[in-house]
Order: sequence, then structure tokens, then C-alpha cells
Amino acid sequence: MGFKTGIVGLPNVGKSTLFNALTRTAAAQAANFPFCTIEPNVGEVAVPDDRLDRLAEIAKSKQVIPTRMTFVDIAGLVKGASKGEGLGNQFLANIREVDAIAHVLRCFEDGDVTHVDGRVDPVADAETIETELMLADLESIEKRLQGLSRKVRGGDKEAVQQDRLLRAAEAALEAGRPARSVDVAAEDAKAWAGLQLLTAKPVLYVCNVPEAEAATGNAQSRAVEELAAREGAAAVVISAKIEEEIAQLDPDEQAMFLDEMGLDEAGLDRLIRAGHDLLGLQTYFTAGPKEARAWTIKKGTLAPQAAGVIHGDFERGFIRAETIAYDDFVALGGEQAAKDAGKMRVEGKAYEVKDGDVLHFLFNA
Repeated sequence: MGFKTGIVGLPNVGKSTLFNALTRTAAAQAANFPFCTIEPNVGEVAVPDDRLDRLAEIAKSKQVIPTRMTFVDIAGLVKGASKGEGLGNQFLANIREVDAIAHVLRCFEDGDVTHVDGRVDPVADAETIETELMLADLESIEKRLQGLSRKVRGGDKEAVQQDRLLRAAEAALEAGRPARSVDVAAEDAKAWAGLQLLTAKPVLYVCNVPEAEAATGNAQSRAVEELAAREGAAAVVISAKIEEEIAQLDPDEQAMFLDEMGLDEAGLDRLIRAGHDLLGLQTYFTAGPKEARAWTIKKGTLAPQAAGVIHGDFERGFIRAETIAYDDFVALGGEQAAKDAGKMRVEGKAYEVKDGDVLHFLFNA
């Protein structure tokens, strides 16, 4: 199950530097998990999770395979993108293909790096991109409503539902709010996702600060954090320059470098986890002598569908799931000890998988 986060931003905000750091990190991880650069502007990175290493140690696993996130370096945006200015059409098409948006904002002053608008104002930059996406959505909605009109008049249930949702999105956009601000009922969730509205995608603001302010942030990044709080979005403070340097070091050197900079962990680790959380994802594990592996699922996923992430046959022939909570697995020292202590549960098709579950699936081939 692949999940894509698109990295967007105005020119000269550090977007490409950040993506280069991500792909260098991914290349360094290549020996530890299956890595591929799908296209020049697409890369996969492991989602850092200390729990997986602990499970592998206990299970004496020969191989450790983390779950992965895909990041897409999306073509730069300029004002007028919604009307095709610059690489506007390509930009908008690429955003439609991702599940979430990581919006890199310039939170640093540097006379040698020109800002496209001649000033450094990350909140205004965020509003520029949001405005272009909103304008593109409004144009798309207008066309779709026209195309649905005949079916709506004929009473087609699916068309009536789409018409209702499109009009709710249109009302929000015309009020200056993104489509993600619309309260969507559970029974409409699938149809809403099918609309593929650009401003319906969750947003993570990435505040690119100077190296000296990577640990503390600055007034500009705090303004972005306030914006994110108002929108119910997420924000991460990061120094793209530092991350690019870290990505070229071996693990021991990385630890020393981070300590010298007063950082607890690499900003990319926080970025990757934030992207993971933004998409409403969680992780379950399988662990044994052959391999310890992390699997990504949406929160609320039931056991058969979680099994299907491993292989479709697991879902189709699902019988039951044997599950041990991560804390029990670790505290008791492994699967057999957890069984002996009565901490292994047998769950059926209605079981909602929890983050950190260590699972074993039984199925009919």
C-alpha cells in the first residue's frame, strides 16, 4: 500500500534541497530495505520506528524491513498556476496524484537567495499556493457541476450525491476556505475522495529555518505554526541545509553532528513521521526468525484488510488473527513467552487493528 506526499513550494524556498536530503537518506538506507527511485523526482524513505528494531532483536530476525513513505518533488509554482502559468498544469496534475501535501516555506533571510516576490513572508507564501489550488478547484467544480446537471435532473443517485458534495466544497471555497474544511459524513467519504479536489488534501507546513535556529525555530516559523493551528494542519521546523549535510554522514557521525547542533533527532525523521501521521496511518508488525517487518495501514482498518496488505490471498481466505500488543511482546521477551502468559489474543474479521500490534494471520489458501 503506497502513500505519496507531494513536496511543494515557491522558487528558492529550499524545496529541492530538502528533497535531495530525503533521497540521499533513502540511498543510504538501500542496504536495509527495498528502495527504488521510481522517477527522478520520486523517492521512498523508511519511516523511522524504534519499535521495529526492538522486535527484530527479540525475535532474532535476519532481516529488518521498515514501512515506507513516498515523497514526490513537485514542479515549482508561480502565481497564475491555476491558469496554466509557468509549469501550472504539470504542478496541478502532480498534486492530484498525491495523498498529502508537504508545503515548504522559507523562514530564513539570505540576501544571496532571491525570493520570487522580493520579500520573506512564509504565511503569505502559504496563502499564494493555497489561493492557486482553490482557484483550480473552483474551476474544476464548475465544469463538473455542468457535466452532472442532466443526470441530476434524471434522479441518478450517484450524480445527486456528487452534486451535493461539489456544492458544499464550492460554498467553502467561495468563502475563502479550502475543501478540507468541509465536514464530510462517513457515508460520503468514498464519493468525496473520488472528487480529487486539490484543497481537500491534508497539508503539512515545513518551516525551512537557518541552521542556527533548527532547534528553536524563529518568529517566522512560529507564525506558520499559528497558521497551522488555525487550519487544523500540522507544522514541522527543519533546516534543509542541515538535513542535506546529515544525509551524507554515517550513523555515528550523524549522532555526533546532531548533538553538536543541539538536536535530539534529524528533522527528516520528524518530517517523515509527521507525513505518516498526517495521512491517518498506523503500523502493525510481523516478527520471526526470517524477518521483522512493519506494515502501513489506515487507522480503523479491520483485520482481513490489514492481512490483505501482505497479500490479497490473506484477505480473501482470512480465518483469524493472532495478536500480541507490542508492549507485551517486548516485556515478556517474545511470541512464545507472550503465549504462555496468556497475552496472545485470537481475533476475528471484526477486529480493528491497533497501532503496534504484532500479528500472525491464519487463512485458507
